Amino acid sequence: MNYLRETYFFDYSNEVIQNIISEFKDESLTDKEKTIRMYTKIRDEWRYDPYTISLSKEKYKASHIGQISSGNCVEKSILLIACLRALEIPARLHLGKVKNHIAVERLTEKFGSNELTPHGMVNAELDGKWLKMSPAFNTALCKMFNVDPLDFDGENDSFLQQYNSSGSLFMEYVDDYGHFEDVPVEFMVNNIKEHYPHIFDVDNTTEFKL
Repeated sequence: MNYLRETYFFDYSNEVIQNIISEFKDESLTDKEKTIRMYTKIRDEWRYDPYTISLSKEKYKASHIGQISSGNCVEKSILLIACLRALEIPARLHLGKVKNHIAVERLTEKFGSNELTPHGMVNAELDGKWLKMSPAFNTALCKMFNVDPLDFDGENDSFLQQYNSSGSLFMEYVDDYGHFEDVPVEFMVNNIKEHYPHIFDVDNTTEFKL
Protein backbone atom coordinates (compact mmCIF):
# COMPACT_ATOMS: atom_id res chain seq x y z
CA MET A 1 0.00 0.00 0.00
CA ASN A 2 1.20 3.51 -0.82
CA TYR A 3 -0.19 6.00 1.68
CA LEU A 4 1.70 8.90 0.10
CA ARG A 5 0.23 8.38 -3.36
CA GLU A 6 -1.66 11.14 -5.15
CA THR A 7 -5.02 9.92 -6.48
CA TYR A 8 -8.11 11.31 -8.15
CA PHE A 9 -9.53 12.07 -4.69
CA PHE A 10 -6.30 12.99 -2.88
CA ASP A 11 -5.30 15.43 -5.63
CA TYR A 12 -2.72 17.30 -3.62
CA SER A 13 -0.87 18.80 -6.59
CA ASN A 14 -3.93 20.98 -7.13
CA GLU A 15 -3.39 24.65 -6.37
CA VAL A 16 -6.19 24.61 -3.80
CA ILE A 17 -4.39 22.03 -1.66
CA GLN A 18 -1.01 23.64 -2.18
CA ASN A 19 -2.40 26.94 -0.93
CA ILE A 20 -3.84 25.28 2.17
CA ILE A 21 -0.53 23.67 3.13
CA SER A 22 1.69 26.60 2.15
CA GLU A 23 2.13 27.83 5.73
CA PHE A 24 3.40 24.38 6.78
CA LYS A 25 6.12 24.06 4.12
CA ASP A 26 8.69 24.95 6.71
CA GLU A 27 11.72 22.70 7.09
CA SER A 28 12.11 23.79 10.69
CA LEU A 29 8.84 22.00 11.53
CA THR A 30 8.88 18.30 12.34
CA ASP A 31 6.34 15.92 10.81
CA LYS A 32 4.68 15.76 14.22
CA GLU A 33 4.33 19.55 14.38
CA LYS A 34 3.05 19.72 10.82
CA THR A 35 0.44 17.05 11.50
CA ILE A 36 -0.80 18.72 14.70
CA ARG A 37 -1.14 22.11 13.02
CA MET A 38 -2.68 20.68 9.86
CA TYR A 39 -5.19 18.71 11.89
CA THR A 40 -6.21 21.78 13.89
CA LYS A 41 -6.57 23.89 10.75
CA ILE A 42 -8.89 21.41 9.02
CA ARG A 43 -10.86 20.78 12.22
CA ASP A 44 -11.64 24.43 12.86
CA GLU A 45 -11.59 26.22 9.49
CA TRP A 46 -14.14 23.90 7.86
CA ARG A 47 -17.45 23.76 9.69
CA TYR A 48 -18.89 20.32 10.37
CA ASP A 49 -22.09 19.60 8.43
CA PRO A 50 -23.50 16.05 8.41
CA TYR A 51 -26.68 17.02 6.55
CA THR A 52 -25.34 17.25 3.00
CA ILE A 53 -24.85 13.86 1.35
CA SER A 54 -23.42 13.36 -2.13
CA LEU A 55 -23.33 10.26 -4.31
CA SER A 56 -21.15 12.00 -6.88
CA LYS A 57 -17.45 11.12 -6.80
CA GLU A 58 -16.47 14.64 -7.91
CA LYS A 59 -17.68 15.97 -4.54
CA TYR A 60 -15.15 13.77 -2.72
CA LYS A 61 -12.09 15.32 -4.37
CA ALA A 62 -9.90 17.09 -1.83
CA SER A 63 -9.55 20.11 -4.11
CA HIS A 64 -13.35 20.49 -4.21
CA ILE A 65 -13.70 20.14 -0.45
CA GLY A 66 -10.95 22.70 0.05
CA GLN A 67 -13.02 25.32 -1.77
CA ILE A 68 -16.16 25.02 0.36
CA SER A 69 -16.68 26.25 3.90
CA SER A 70 -18.05 23.08 5.48
CA GLY A 71 -17.97 19.32 5.18
CA ASN A 72 -19.05 16.12 6.83
CA CYS A 73 -16.64 13.83 8.67
CA VAL A 74 -15.61 11.90 5.55
CA GLU A 75 -15.06 15.04 3.50
CA LYS A 76 -12.97 16.75 6.18
CA SER A 77 -10.94 13.55 6.58
CA ILE A 78 -10.28 13.40 2.83
CA LEU A 79 -9.05 16.99 2.89
CA LEU A 80 -6.73 16.34 5.82
CA ILE A 81 -5.31 13.19 4.22
CA ALA A 82 -4.54 15.02 0.97
CA CYS A 83 -2.80 17.80 2.89
CA LEU A 84 -0.74 15.35 4.94
CA ARG A 85 0.30 13.37 1.86
CA ALA A 86 1.27 16.64 0.20
CA LEU A 87 3.57 17.21 3.18
CA GLU A 88 5.00 13.68 2.69
CA ILE A 89 3.29 12.29 5.79
CA PRO A 90 1.65 8.88 5.18
CA ALA A 91 -2.12 9.03 5.78
CA ARG A 92 -5.17 6.91 5.04
CA LEU A 93 -8.96 7.01 5.43
CA HIS A 94 -10.61 5.02 8.23
CA LEU A 95 -14.38 4.41 8.20
CA GLY A 96 -16.86 3.19 10.78
CA LYS A 97 -20.32 3.72 12.25
CA VAL A 98 -20.99 5.95 15.27
CA LYS A 99 -23.96 6.56 17.51
CA ASN A 100 -24.67 10.03 18.87
CA HIS A 101 -26.38 10.50 22.24
CA ILE A 102 -26.60 14.31 22.52
CA ALA A 103 -28.51 16.72 20.26
CA VAL A 104 -29.89 13.81 18.28
CA GLU A 105 -33.35 15.19 17.52
CA ARG A 106 -32.47 16.57 14.08
CA LEU A 107 -30.30 13.55 13.27
CA THR A 108 -33.16 11.21 14.06
CA GLU A 109 -35.61 13.35 12.09
CA LYS A 110 -33.44 13.48 8.97
CA PHE A 111 -31.75 10.07 9.05
CA GLY A 112 -34.36 8.06 10.91
CA SER A 113 -31.65 7.06 13.37
CA ASN A 114 -29.06 8.51 15.74
CA GLU A 115 -26.40 6.43 13.98
CA LEU A 116 -24.13 8.04 11.40
CA THR A 117 -22.46 5.92 8.74
CA PRO A 118 -19.99 5.90 7.22
CA HIS A 119 -18.15 8.02 9.77
CA GLY A 120 -14.72 9.11 8.60
CA MET A 121 -11.49 9.67 10.43
CA VAL A 122 -7.79 9.75 9.56
CA ASN A 123 -4.88 7.45 10.26
CA ALA A 124 -1.46 9.10 9.99
CA GLU A 125 1.94 7.50 10.42
CA LEU A 126 4.32 9.36 12.73
CA ASP A 127 7.61 7.91 13.99
CA GLY A 128 6.64 4.49 12.66
CA LYS A 129 3.31 4.41 14.51
CA TRP A 130 -0.17 4.70 13.00
CA LEU A 131 -2.34 7.14 14.96
CA LYS A 132 -6.08 7.83 14.68
CA MET A 133 -7.53 11.33 14.56
CA SER A 134 -10.94 12.82 13.79
CA PRO A 135 -11.02 16.40 12.44
CA ALA A 136 -14.83 16.43 12.14
CA PHE A 137 -16.12 18.59 15.00
CA ASN A 138 -14.92 22.19 14.89
CA THR A 139 -14.31 23.99 18.18
CA ALA A 140 -17.31 26.34 17.83
CA LEU A 141 -19.65 23.37 17.42
CA CYS A 142 -18.13 21.59 20.40
CA LYS A 143 -18.72 24.63 22.59
CA MET A 144 -22.35 24.68 21.49
CA PHE A 145 -22.83 21.10 22.67
CA ASN A 146 -20.69 21.39 25.81
CA VAL A 147 -18.08 18.96 24.48
CA ASP A 148 -14.32 19.41 24.69
CA PRO A 149 -12.83 19.66 21.18
CA LEU A 150 -10.59 16.79 20.15
CA ASP A 151 -6.98 17.90 20.26
CA PHE A 152 -4.22 15.85 18.65
CA ASP A 153 -0.79 15.68 20.33
CA GLY A 154 1.06 13.71 17.65
CA GLU A 155 1.66 10.77 20.00
CA ASN A 156 -1.76 9.36 20.92
CA ASP A 157 -5.03 8.47 19.20
CA SER A 158 -7.61 11.27 19.22
CA PHE A 159 -10.80 10.16 17.52
CA LEU A 160 -13.61 9.73 20.03
CA GLN A 161 -15.51 12.22 22.18
CA GLN A 162 -17.19 9.63 24.37
CA TYR A 163 -18.59 12.05 26.97
CA ASN A 164 -19.49 15.71 27.11
CA SER A 165 -18.10 18.11 29.71
CA SER A 166 -20.85 17.11 32.16
CA GLY A 167 -20.01 13.41 31.91
CA SER A 168 -23.00 12.43 29.79
CA LEU A 169 -22.47 9.89 27.01
CA PHE A 170 -21.91 11.79 23.76
CA MET A 171 -20.72 9.38 21.07
CA GLU A 172 -19.74 5.75 20.65
CA TYR A 173 -18.35 3.63 17.83
CA VAL A 174 -20.64 0.72 16.98
CA ASP A 175 -18.86 -0.65 13.89
CA ASP A 176 -15.43 -0.45 12.27
CA TYR A 177 -15.09 -0.80 8.48
CA GLY A 178 -11.30 -0.59 8.48
CA HIS A 179 -8.89 1.68 6.61
CA PHE A 180 -8.49 2.43 2.91
CA GLU A 181 -5.64 3.60 0.69
CA ASP A 182 -8.05 5.59 -1.47
CA VAL A 183 -11.64 6.83 -1.12
CA PRO A 184 -14.01 3.82 -1.53
CA VAL A 185 -16.92 5.73 -3.06
CA GLU A 186 -18.84 2.63 -4.18
CA PHE A 187 -18.63 1.15 -0.67
CA MET A 188 -19.74 4.46 0.89
CA VAL A 189 -22.71 4.89 -1.47
CA ASN A 190 -23.89 1.32 -0.86
CA ASN A 191 -23.46 1.83 2.88
CA ILE A 192 -25.51 5.04 2.85
CA LYS A 193 -28.30 3.49 0.77
CA GLU A 194 -28.42 0.44 3.01
CA HIS A 195 -28.73 2.43 6.23
CA TYR A 196 -30.89 5.33 5.00
CA PRO A 197 -33.10 3.95 2.19
CA HIS A 198 -35.84 6.53 2.81
CA ILE A 199 -33.53 9.33 1.67
CA PHE A 200 -33.32 7.96 -1.87
CA ASP A 201 -36.91 8.23 -3.02
CA VAL A 202 -36.02 10.71 -5.79
CA ASP A 203 -34.64 9.11 -8.94
CA ASN A 204 -31.33 10.32 -10.43
CA THR A 205 -30.59 12.57 -7.48
CA THR A 206 -26.92 12.63 -6.44
CA GLU A 207 -26.99 15.46 -3.89
CA PHE A 208 -29.13 15.54 -0.75
CA LYS A 209 -29.49 18.46 1.64
CA LEU A 210 -31.34 17.11 4.65
